[in-house]
Amino acid sequence: MFWIIIAISLLILIYLVYIYNNLVSLQNSARGAWSDIEVQLKKRFNLIPNLVNVVKGYIKYESETFEKVIQARNMFSSATNENEKIAATQMLNNGLNGIFALAENYPELKADTQFSKLQNELTNLENDIEGARRYYNAVIRDYNTKIFSFADVKKL
Repeated sequence: MFWIIIAISLLILIYLVYIYNNLVSLQNSARGAWSDIEVQLKKRFNLIPNLVNVVKGYIKYESETFEKVIQARNMFSSATNENEKIAATQMLNNGLNGIFALAENYPELKADTQFSKLQNELTNLENDIEGARRYYNAVIRDYNTKIFSFADVKKL
């Protein structure tokens, strides 16, 4: 009887260690996935000065749009937490949409190879960011599932 109690206790301990290690692994994966998103966002923000310089040569009177984009870049650079980075990213998206909408009115700009190249790079980065976000969301979903299923076991 004594050995059975020790064996059961040992199995429970092994199970708890397994669950803990699994949760730590998922938490580290989530941090890594968020880091991947940040890397892609930094790449996108680093393209902004080049884009602004190319577009400025064609669109001289639309400074408000440029200021929003530059402000978003500065906001992202000085962000200290994820919420500030997300807000800067949303601000950048709005500014970029404004720049691309303005570009529609300037056929010379649309024909500029540097502008086209930067636009393609931004499109590729958007696809990379989307993939990184999907991975992050999947990791967080798995992490939350493990936490809640473990919490449900504790209730028993």
